[in-house]
Amino acid sequence: MNVQTVETAPIEGQKPGTSGLRKKTAVFMQPGYLENYTQAIFDGIGGIDGKTLVVGGDGRYFNDVAIGTILRMAAANGAAKCIVGRGGILSTPAASHLIRKRGADGGLILSASHNPGGPNADFGLKYNGPNGGPATEGVTEKIFARTTEIDAYRILDGGDVDLDTLGNSALGAMQVEIVDPVADYAELMGTLFDFEAIGGLFKGGFRMAFDAMHAVTGPYAHEILEQRLGAPAGTVMNGVPSPDFGGGHPDPNPVWAKTLMDVMYADDAPDFGAASDGDGDRNMIVGAHCYVSPSDSLALLADRAELAPGYAVGLAGVARSMPTSAAADRVAEAKGMAHFETPTGWKFFGNLLDAGKVTLCGEESAGTGSNHVREKDGLWAVLLWLNILAVTGKSVSELMAEHWATYGRNYYSRHDYEAVDSAAANKLVADLRARLGALPGQSAGGLTVSGADEFSYDDPVDGSTSSGQGIRIYFDGGGRVVFRLSGTGTDGATLRVYLEQLETDPAALDKDPQEALSGIVAAADELAEITARTGRSAPDVIT
Repeated sequence: MNVQTVETAPIEGQKPGTSGLRKKTAVFMQPGYLENYTQAIFDGIGGIDGKTLVVGGDGRYFNDVAIGTILRMAAANGAAKCIVGRGGILSTPAASHLIRKRGADGGLILSASHNPGGPNADFGLKYNGPNGGPATEGVTEKIFARTTEIDAYRILDGGDVDLDTLGNSALGAMQVEIVDPVADYAELMGTLFDFEAIGGLFKGGFRMAFDAMHAVTGPYAHEILEQRLGAPAGTVMNGVPSPDFGGGHPDPNPVWAKTLMDVMYADDAPDFGAASDGDGDRNMIVGAHCYVSPSDSLALLADRAELAPGYAVGLAGVARSMPTSAAADRVAEAKGMAHFETPTGWKFFGNLLDAGKVTLCGEESAGTGSNHVREKDGLWAVLLWLNILAVTGKSVSELMAEHWATYGRNYYSRHDYEAVDSAAANKLVADLRARLGALPGQSAGGLTVSGADEFSYDDPVDGSTSSGQGIRIYFDGGGRVVFRLSGTGTDGATLRVYLEQLETDPAALDKDPQEALSGIVAAADELAEITARTGRSAPDVIT
């Protein structure tokens, strides 16, 4: 095997976002495309000579072929070692843990998260740093800068690695270690949660349904829930990873996880239901006839985390992304904990976690995590819920009713308008931005605007400023709407509209969320002219 230096040229559009680079699978499969971006990562982080990297992905179409290419490039670029999940599989939180546990210099994670997989769907690649978290903005900019000037990439002209056999092998001068993708992660979960108490739930007849959505979490859930905790066989649904996620959309929300929702709202519903996404970093929580929004889930976990052994000493603080409801803030304020509002993107939480300022963090898009890794972690959130259920002996609906009675209820929903014409979506946001100063005092949807701004964040750890993070409009009476354009799609633009209304009247805590938010919905449409500008009479997805 010889090292080849292949001449190349910059490829337009290789600009990573907060979750790395995501494109259609066919784009990544173009000759030289993956190689260009991989080399840009290696160069952008200052080279990988003598370094150790963790490599793995969510098993989507092209995952194994791409890993083979990345390994041959890592060897050609002088890496000392690559640690790879068997079969090319590693959930994103498991990869983060492995980077941290092994003291690796970083890792390459192949995933488009909750986006569909397959030859006609999506693919992605991102770099995580030595702390196990997503690349910082500074590193991301260096990687992007390299994509604009790259003139060659390095790769071995041969050499294949058997991804399915545990153990060590050589690829040129580089060592390749194939590891069990589940074992280290399962061991970590056992140190955080009371497996004996959770196991007692199942021994007592407690029933659960976990939908792995044909994605990466299946093997992890089978091992932890059914093997180590003793949940009955069949507790894990759709537990075998598939390159196209069984033809589905691996996004754990009531729309795409309808199979689970049907189970949990049936007459003989199990006690507890949960789902995770394509790469295992998101979660959905649902009790019997009781859906828990991600914002409420974060707040409940912040309130009750001390019931789990790993958090028994208490929490340093809690952080949430700006679009997430303020429910967690109300818990933190009542308990005297620090709380932070950050831009969307786990790297902002990583700074706070590394500095010891927070212990728990979460996003409204079904991502929740703690200081055990530097990524959101779907199965971790499920296990923390199970630990709380085991200790309290209460149902999900009872826990939520108690929570709302104590802290009030932040009615909350997200309306997604997907694949909107990019020009129309950008103009909607630009025009709204230009009118922010004139909005206070205006009436819309029967509500009065009390304030409006565009969110900007001054990082208390590294001093950086992130501006243009979303438009916020507040209403008298505790209402809020947020407008953001998503950076996670690959086709057109996704306009996300986040709607929130605080309710503290004990007699009004059990409304249907869409009913409770109807005034906010009307105000949002009137102020942003959503229907007129997008041509959409309703959102594509409501969560």
